[in-house]
Amino acid sequence: MACKKWYMGTNTKMYKTIAQTNQFISRLQELTFDIDRSSFELFVIPSFTTLESANRCRKDNLVKLGAQNMGWEEQGQYTGEISPLMLREVGCDLVMVGHSERRHIFMETDEMENKKVRCALDHGFTVLLCIGETEQEKGAGQSNEVLRRQIQLGLAGINEKDTARVWVAYEPVWAIGVNGKPVEIGYADEKLTYIRDCLKMEFGKGGEEIPVFYGGSVNAENALPLSRCKDINGLFIGRSAWDADNFNAIIRAVQDNREKCCLAK
Repeated sequence: MACKKWYMGTNTKMYKTIAQTNQFISRLQELTFDIDRSSFELFVIPSFTTLESANRCRKDNLVKLGAQNMGWEEQGQYTGEISPLMLREVGCDLVMVGHSERRHIFMETDEMENKKVRCALDHGFTVLLCIGETEQEKGAGQSNEVLRRQIQLGLAGINEKDTARVWVAYEPVWAIGVNGKPVEIGYADEKLTYIRDCLKMEFGKGGEEIPVFYGGSVNAENALPLSRCKDINGLFIGRSAWDADNFNAIIRAVQDNREKCCLAK
């Protein structure tokens, strides 16, 4: 039995300059060029100002390039927004939507995320929808309700054929950032399976194939046990991946383990 495709990526937030991003992507490609991309997808989501230059650094499609956000109109009176046409022009493959910092700092709603998801799909992008509960929602026993709502509303109006270009990242809000708390593996496993069940309920067979990632305080210590969760297809890593050599070490450890598991099936 063949293993499903595996994904690993990072969002550099508002940290790397153009030069730093170019250096990071170039080094990451150099370190990982030998990994078969037919079974492994590597993606980087840097800041808007770096995208055009980062695209020129790419070689042989070794790294998918994503945007951290996107407006939901092609053009118009939306000061400060970036349109899908602009992202296509600088070489983006992927658009991230609904990151917790967009939801909780910039007060974006599920309805806004849905507009972005639909617009990105209409313009040929792959969409990475981020979902996750806050610590307060977790404490109140509302985690499943929140995840189900974010999936239903965020992916509303999406038909089954479009699911081939949808990815979902589960990022508990309380596990993200400098003060994030590493998740218990059992808890992550449970929520990833719940997310898979929600996707199947919404999209049937298509929901079984949507790649689901875990993100939130992923590091060299917990990457391996997280990668063994039942319904996981990849890891979305923060600051532990912002050094290319560190990221490569995590990639290699996970890949070696996955190859052993696939051979054992």
